Amino acid sequence: MGEAKEITASDGLTDEIFDEHDSQRDKYVTFKSGDEYFGLKIQYVNEIIVFQEITKIPESEDYVKGLINLRGKIIPVIDVRLRFGQEPFEYNDRTCIIVINVKSVVVGLVVEKIAEVVEIPERDILPSPTIGKVDKAQNHYVYAMGKVGDKVKLLLDPDKLLNEGDLAALEQAKERGEGEE
Repeated sequence: MGEAKEITASDGLTDEIFDEHDSQRDKYVTFKSGDEYFGLKIQYVNEIIVFQEITKIPESEDYVKGLINLRGKIIPVIDVRLRFGQEPFEYNDRTCIIVINVKSVVVGLVVEKIAEVVEIPERDILPSPTIGKVDKAQNHYVYAMGKVGDKVKLLLDPDKLLNEGDLAALEQAKERGEGEE
């Protein structure tokens, strides 16, 4: 597998993400998936890397893309669009992997593109609406909406992105992948 290339400080994201912990309280990494913009609390984000080669895992869910080797660590990767039940997209030079920590498991999330790091104060966070929730799979993972200027970002609960079965399967796949190293 290829070496991971980190997004550099010149990209404007790394410094913002990895500043002091206190200043991260209301910060979110936002990214595009389909026609929507989503936000992840920055406390879950370990790093953001450019897309790299993924080793497929046989007999896994379609949204589980496989494993990457990130500086010697094997990390399972899921495709956010497929997890949300959206149409697949072709990976390109804007495609990134957000490396997050969910329930003590490090997982990569393939996203179309990183939008920005934004601050969303508690007063600008509203509960997610219940109307129309049945027809959109992504709404199962959204816990709130964040107002950013005149736009709305759907805020994700990373703990819901992966259920216990997913976590167990990813851990097993990761162990198999590390055994092949």
